[in-house]
Parts: sequence; C-alpha cells; structure tokens
Amino acid sequence: MTARETPAPVHSLEARYYTDPAVFETERAGLLSRTWQFAGHESEARAPGDFFTVEIAGESLFCIRGRDGALRTFHNVCRHRAHPLVEGTGSTRVIVCPYHAWSYELTGDFRSGPNVGSVPGFDPSRLGLMPVRTESFHGFVFVNLDDDARPMDAWYPGVREELAACVPGIGALEPLEWIEVPERCNWKVSVENYSECYHCALNHATFASGVVRPETYDIRPAEEGYVLRHTSECQDLERMSYPVDLSVPHAGEYRSFFLWPMFSFQVYPGNVLNTYHWRARDAESCTVWRGWYTPGGRESAAIRQLAAQDRETTVAEDVRLVESVARGLKSRRWRPGPLVLDPAGGLNSEHALRALQRWMREAADGGRG
Repeated sequence: MTARETPAPVHSLEARYYTDPAVFETERAGLLSRTWQFAGHESEARAPGDFFTVEIAGESLFCIRGRDGALRTFHNVCRHRAHPLVEGTGSTRVIVCPYHAWSYELTGDFRSGPNVGSVPGFDPSRLGLMPVRTESFHGFVFVNLDDDARPMDAWYPGVREELAACVPGIGALEPLEWIEVPERCNWKVSVENYSECYHCALNHATFASGVVRPETYDIRPAEEGYVLRHTSECQDLERMSYPVDLSVPHAGEYRSFFLWPMFSFQVYPGNVLNTYHWRARDAESCTVWRGWYTPGGRESAAIRQLAAQDRETTVAEDVRLVESVARGLKSRRWRPGPLVLDPAGGLNSEHALRALQRWMREAADGGRG
C-alpha cells in the first residue's frame, strides 16, 4: 500500500459529545428512551402486588407482579391529575393514588375513583395505566420506552444462549449486593473506559495479574446487533486472587457481554456472575451500579470478598481515571486523538471503541444508536 493509499487514522469523538448539555438532552429524548434499559431483578417482586420503582430517561416507572405471575411495568403517574402512584419498593393488593384515591388493578386497569360516576361519558376502559415494554433476561428485568422496539434477542443476538452456557444455573441466581458508585463524568466516558483494556496493565494491577491473562484479552463488536464481547483466559491458578474450580465448563474463562448502551453481564473465572449498569444523571455525572449474584441471593463469604477486592481496586481505579478524563475534556486546547486500532486486536487495541463511538455519534446526532 502506498502512502497515498494509507487510510487516515480514526479519531475519538469531539469533546462536545461529552460536555454539551444539549447533546445529553438529545440522548435522553432519543437513545435512552428507545433502547433496552436495566430496571431490576425479578426477585425484587416475587409475590403478587410486589413492586419496585426505577427512573429511566427522566421517566418514573414501576414494575409490579400480577396475580397471574406476570411482571408488568407502568409509568408511575395517575391518569387523573398526574400524581405519582408508588414510591421505592413495597407490596399492595390494589394500586391506589395517594392524591384522590383513584385505584387500579395490578394489571393496570382502572378500578375505581370517588364520585367518578358523576362524570358524563366517563369511560374506565380508556383510563388504565400506561404500560412499558418489559422483558426478562435470565431474571434480569429490562424496559424500553419505545412501544415499537425490537426484542432484546434482536438487539443482542446470541447473548442469552452464550450467557447461560458460561453461568450454569443462572436462572437461580439473585442479587447478593448492589453497590452504587457515583462518577463525576459523562456516562459515555465511563462506558468507553469499560469497553477497552488498553489501560488495564498500567492501571489495574490486581485485575491484570490476579484475574485475567492479559495477553489473551480481546474485545470484539458483534457482527449483528449492539454487543461488545470481552474474552480472556483466566490467570494461572497459582496467581489467581481467588480459588477457581476448573472442572466446571467455562470456569477457566473471563467473559463480558456489554449490551449497548448501559449494561454489561460480566463473568469472572469460576463462572462468577456480576454486572455493571449505568444511569446517566446529566451531562457531567453518572452512577455505576456493580452487582454480584449467588444462588437464591444466599450469603457467600467468597463472593463478598471478591466484590470487596473489585471495589477497592478496579472500581476505585476506574473512578480516578474517568473523572480525570472528564476534567481533561474541558481543556480548550484538547483535540481528539487517534484510536489505536491493531488489526490483530488484543489488549493494546481500541478497536471496540470504533464501533462504540459510531453508536454514540449516531445517537447524539439524532439517530437511533
């Protein structure tokens, strides 16, 4: 290839994509309202009437278990005069608005309201709660504000099956702990940091020497859908920071399935499931939730210890990095640098960021992302 034919470097996104409040508002009205977002876990609403609330793209929602066993999600707003219906978590036989006592069945159908019979033409069939698309993914509950959204298996083809193979008995897992990690940076800075390991050897000594084998680490975007797959072999057993039983299939692997835009299933060696999910607060801040899971959510000293190790090393190290980047993006002299794209992939390549930033650009510029 001649110098004339040499392709130009692929550069990172301009600073405005991370710092401009107008870009964030475009994302909230578009991307975050038309993609699958993590809401909670099915175990949070076991019995009929059990519910939990969540905020997605500025919308208050609640998920509630029906008497038929179905888990449904509704906008958390009364059809009368817009008062929120429930707060936090709880259980109820009937959904009752605390403002004027309009009530709804667990299915969302209108039930009753004081003196509504005096309203000419009052039609209860038109006053049910507004539903939200909901899917369960191995017990993890996702919602989508877009009524016409494609199902999760179309967005993330193959992940459901691969995850089940990597985590035997995943359907029996429930949350042991969720840790909230506030970060003073745009959500895309945090997601980008998660989606490359170019920085790992220098910044994540415990992860790189006691969990994964760095020379085998790779991240690849899916040929179809919106998935980034991380793969690595586990570190030598004598160097692992926790014990691993290699007799279980896939126990000697590290896997991660990042589901655009804000969730990742991560499987540590030993088939240990943990998750990341992000919540964008505004253009300059987000929250990362780290989740760890055990059968039935039962106590496990080993998983608690591993979660603490992760929190004290990788998580703390990443917070420092992403908040430093957020400050740097405000420099008037910074211009986007080239991504390091090694055709062979591997640890020291940012090839997954090329796909990720394409999705980011499309979403911020008004596409579906």
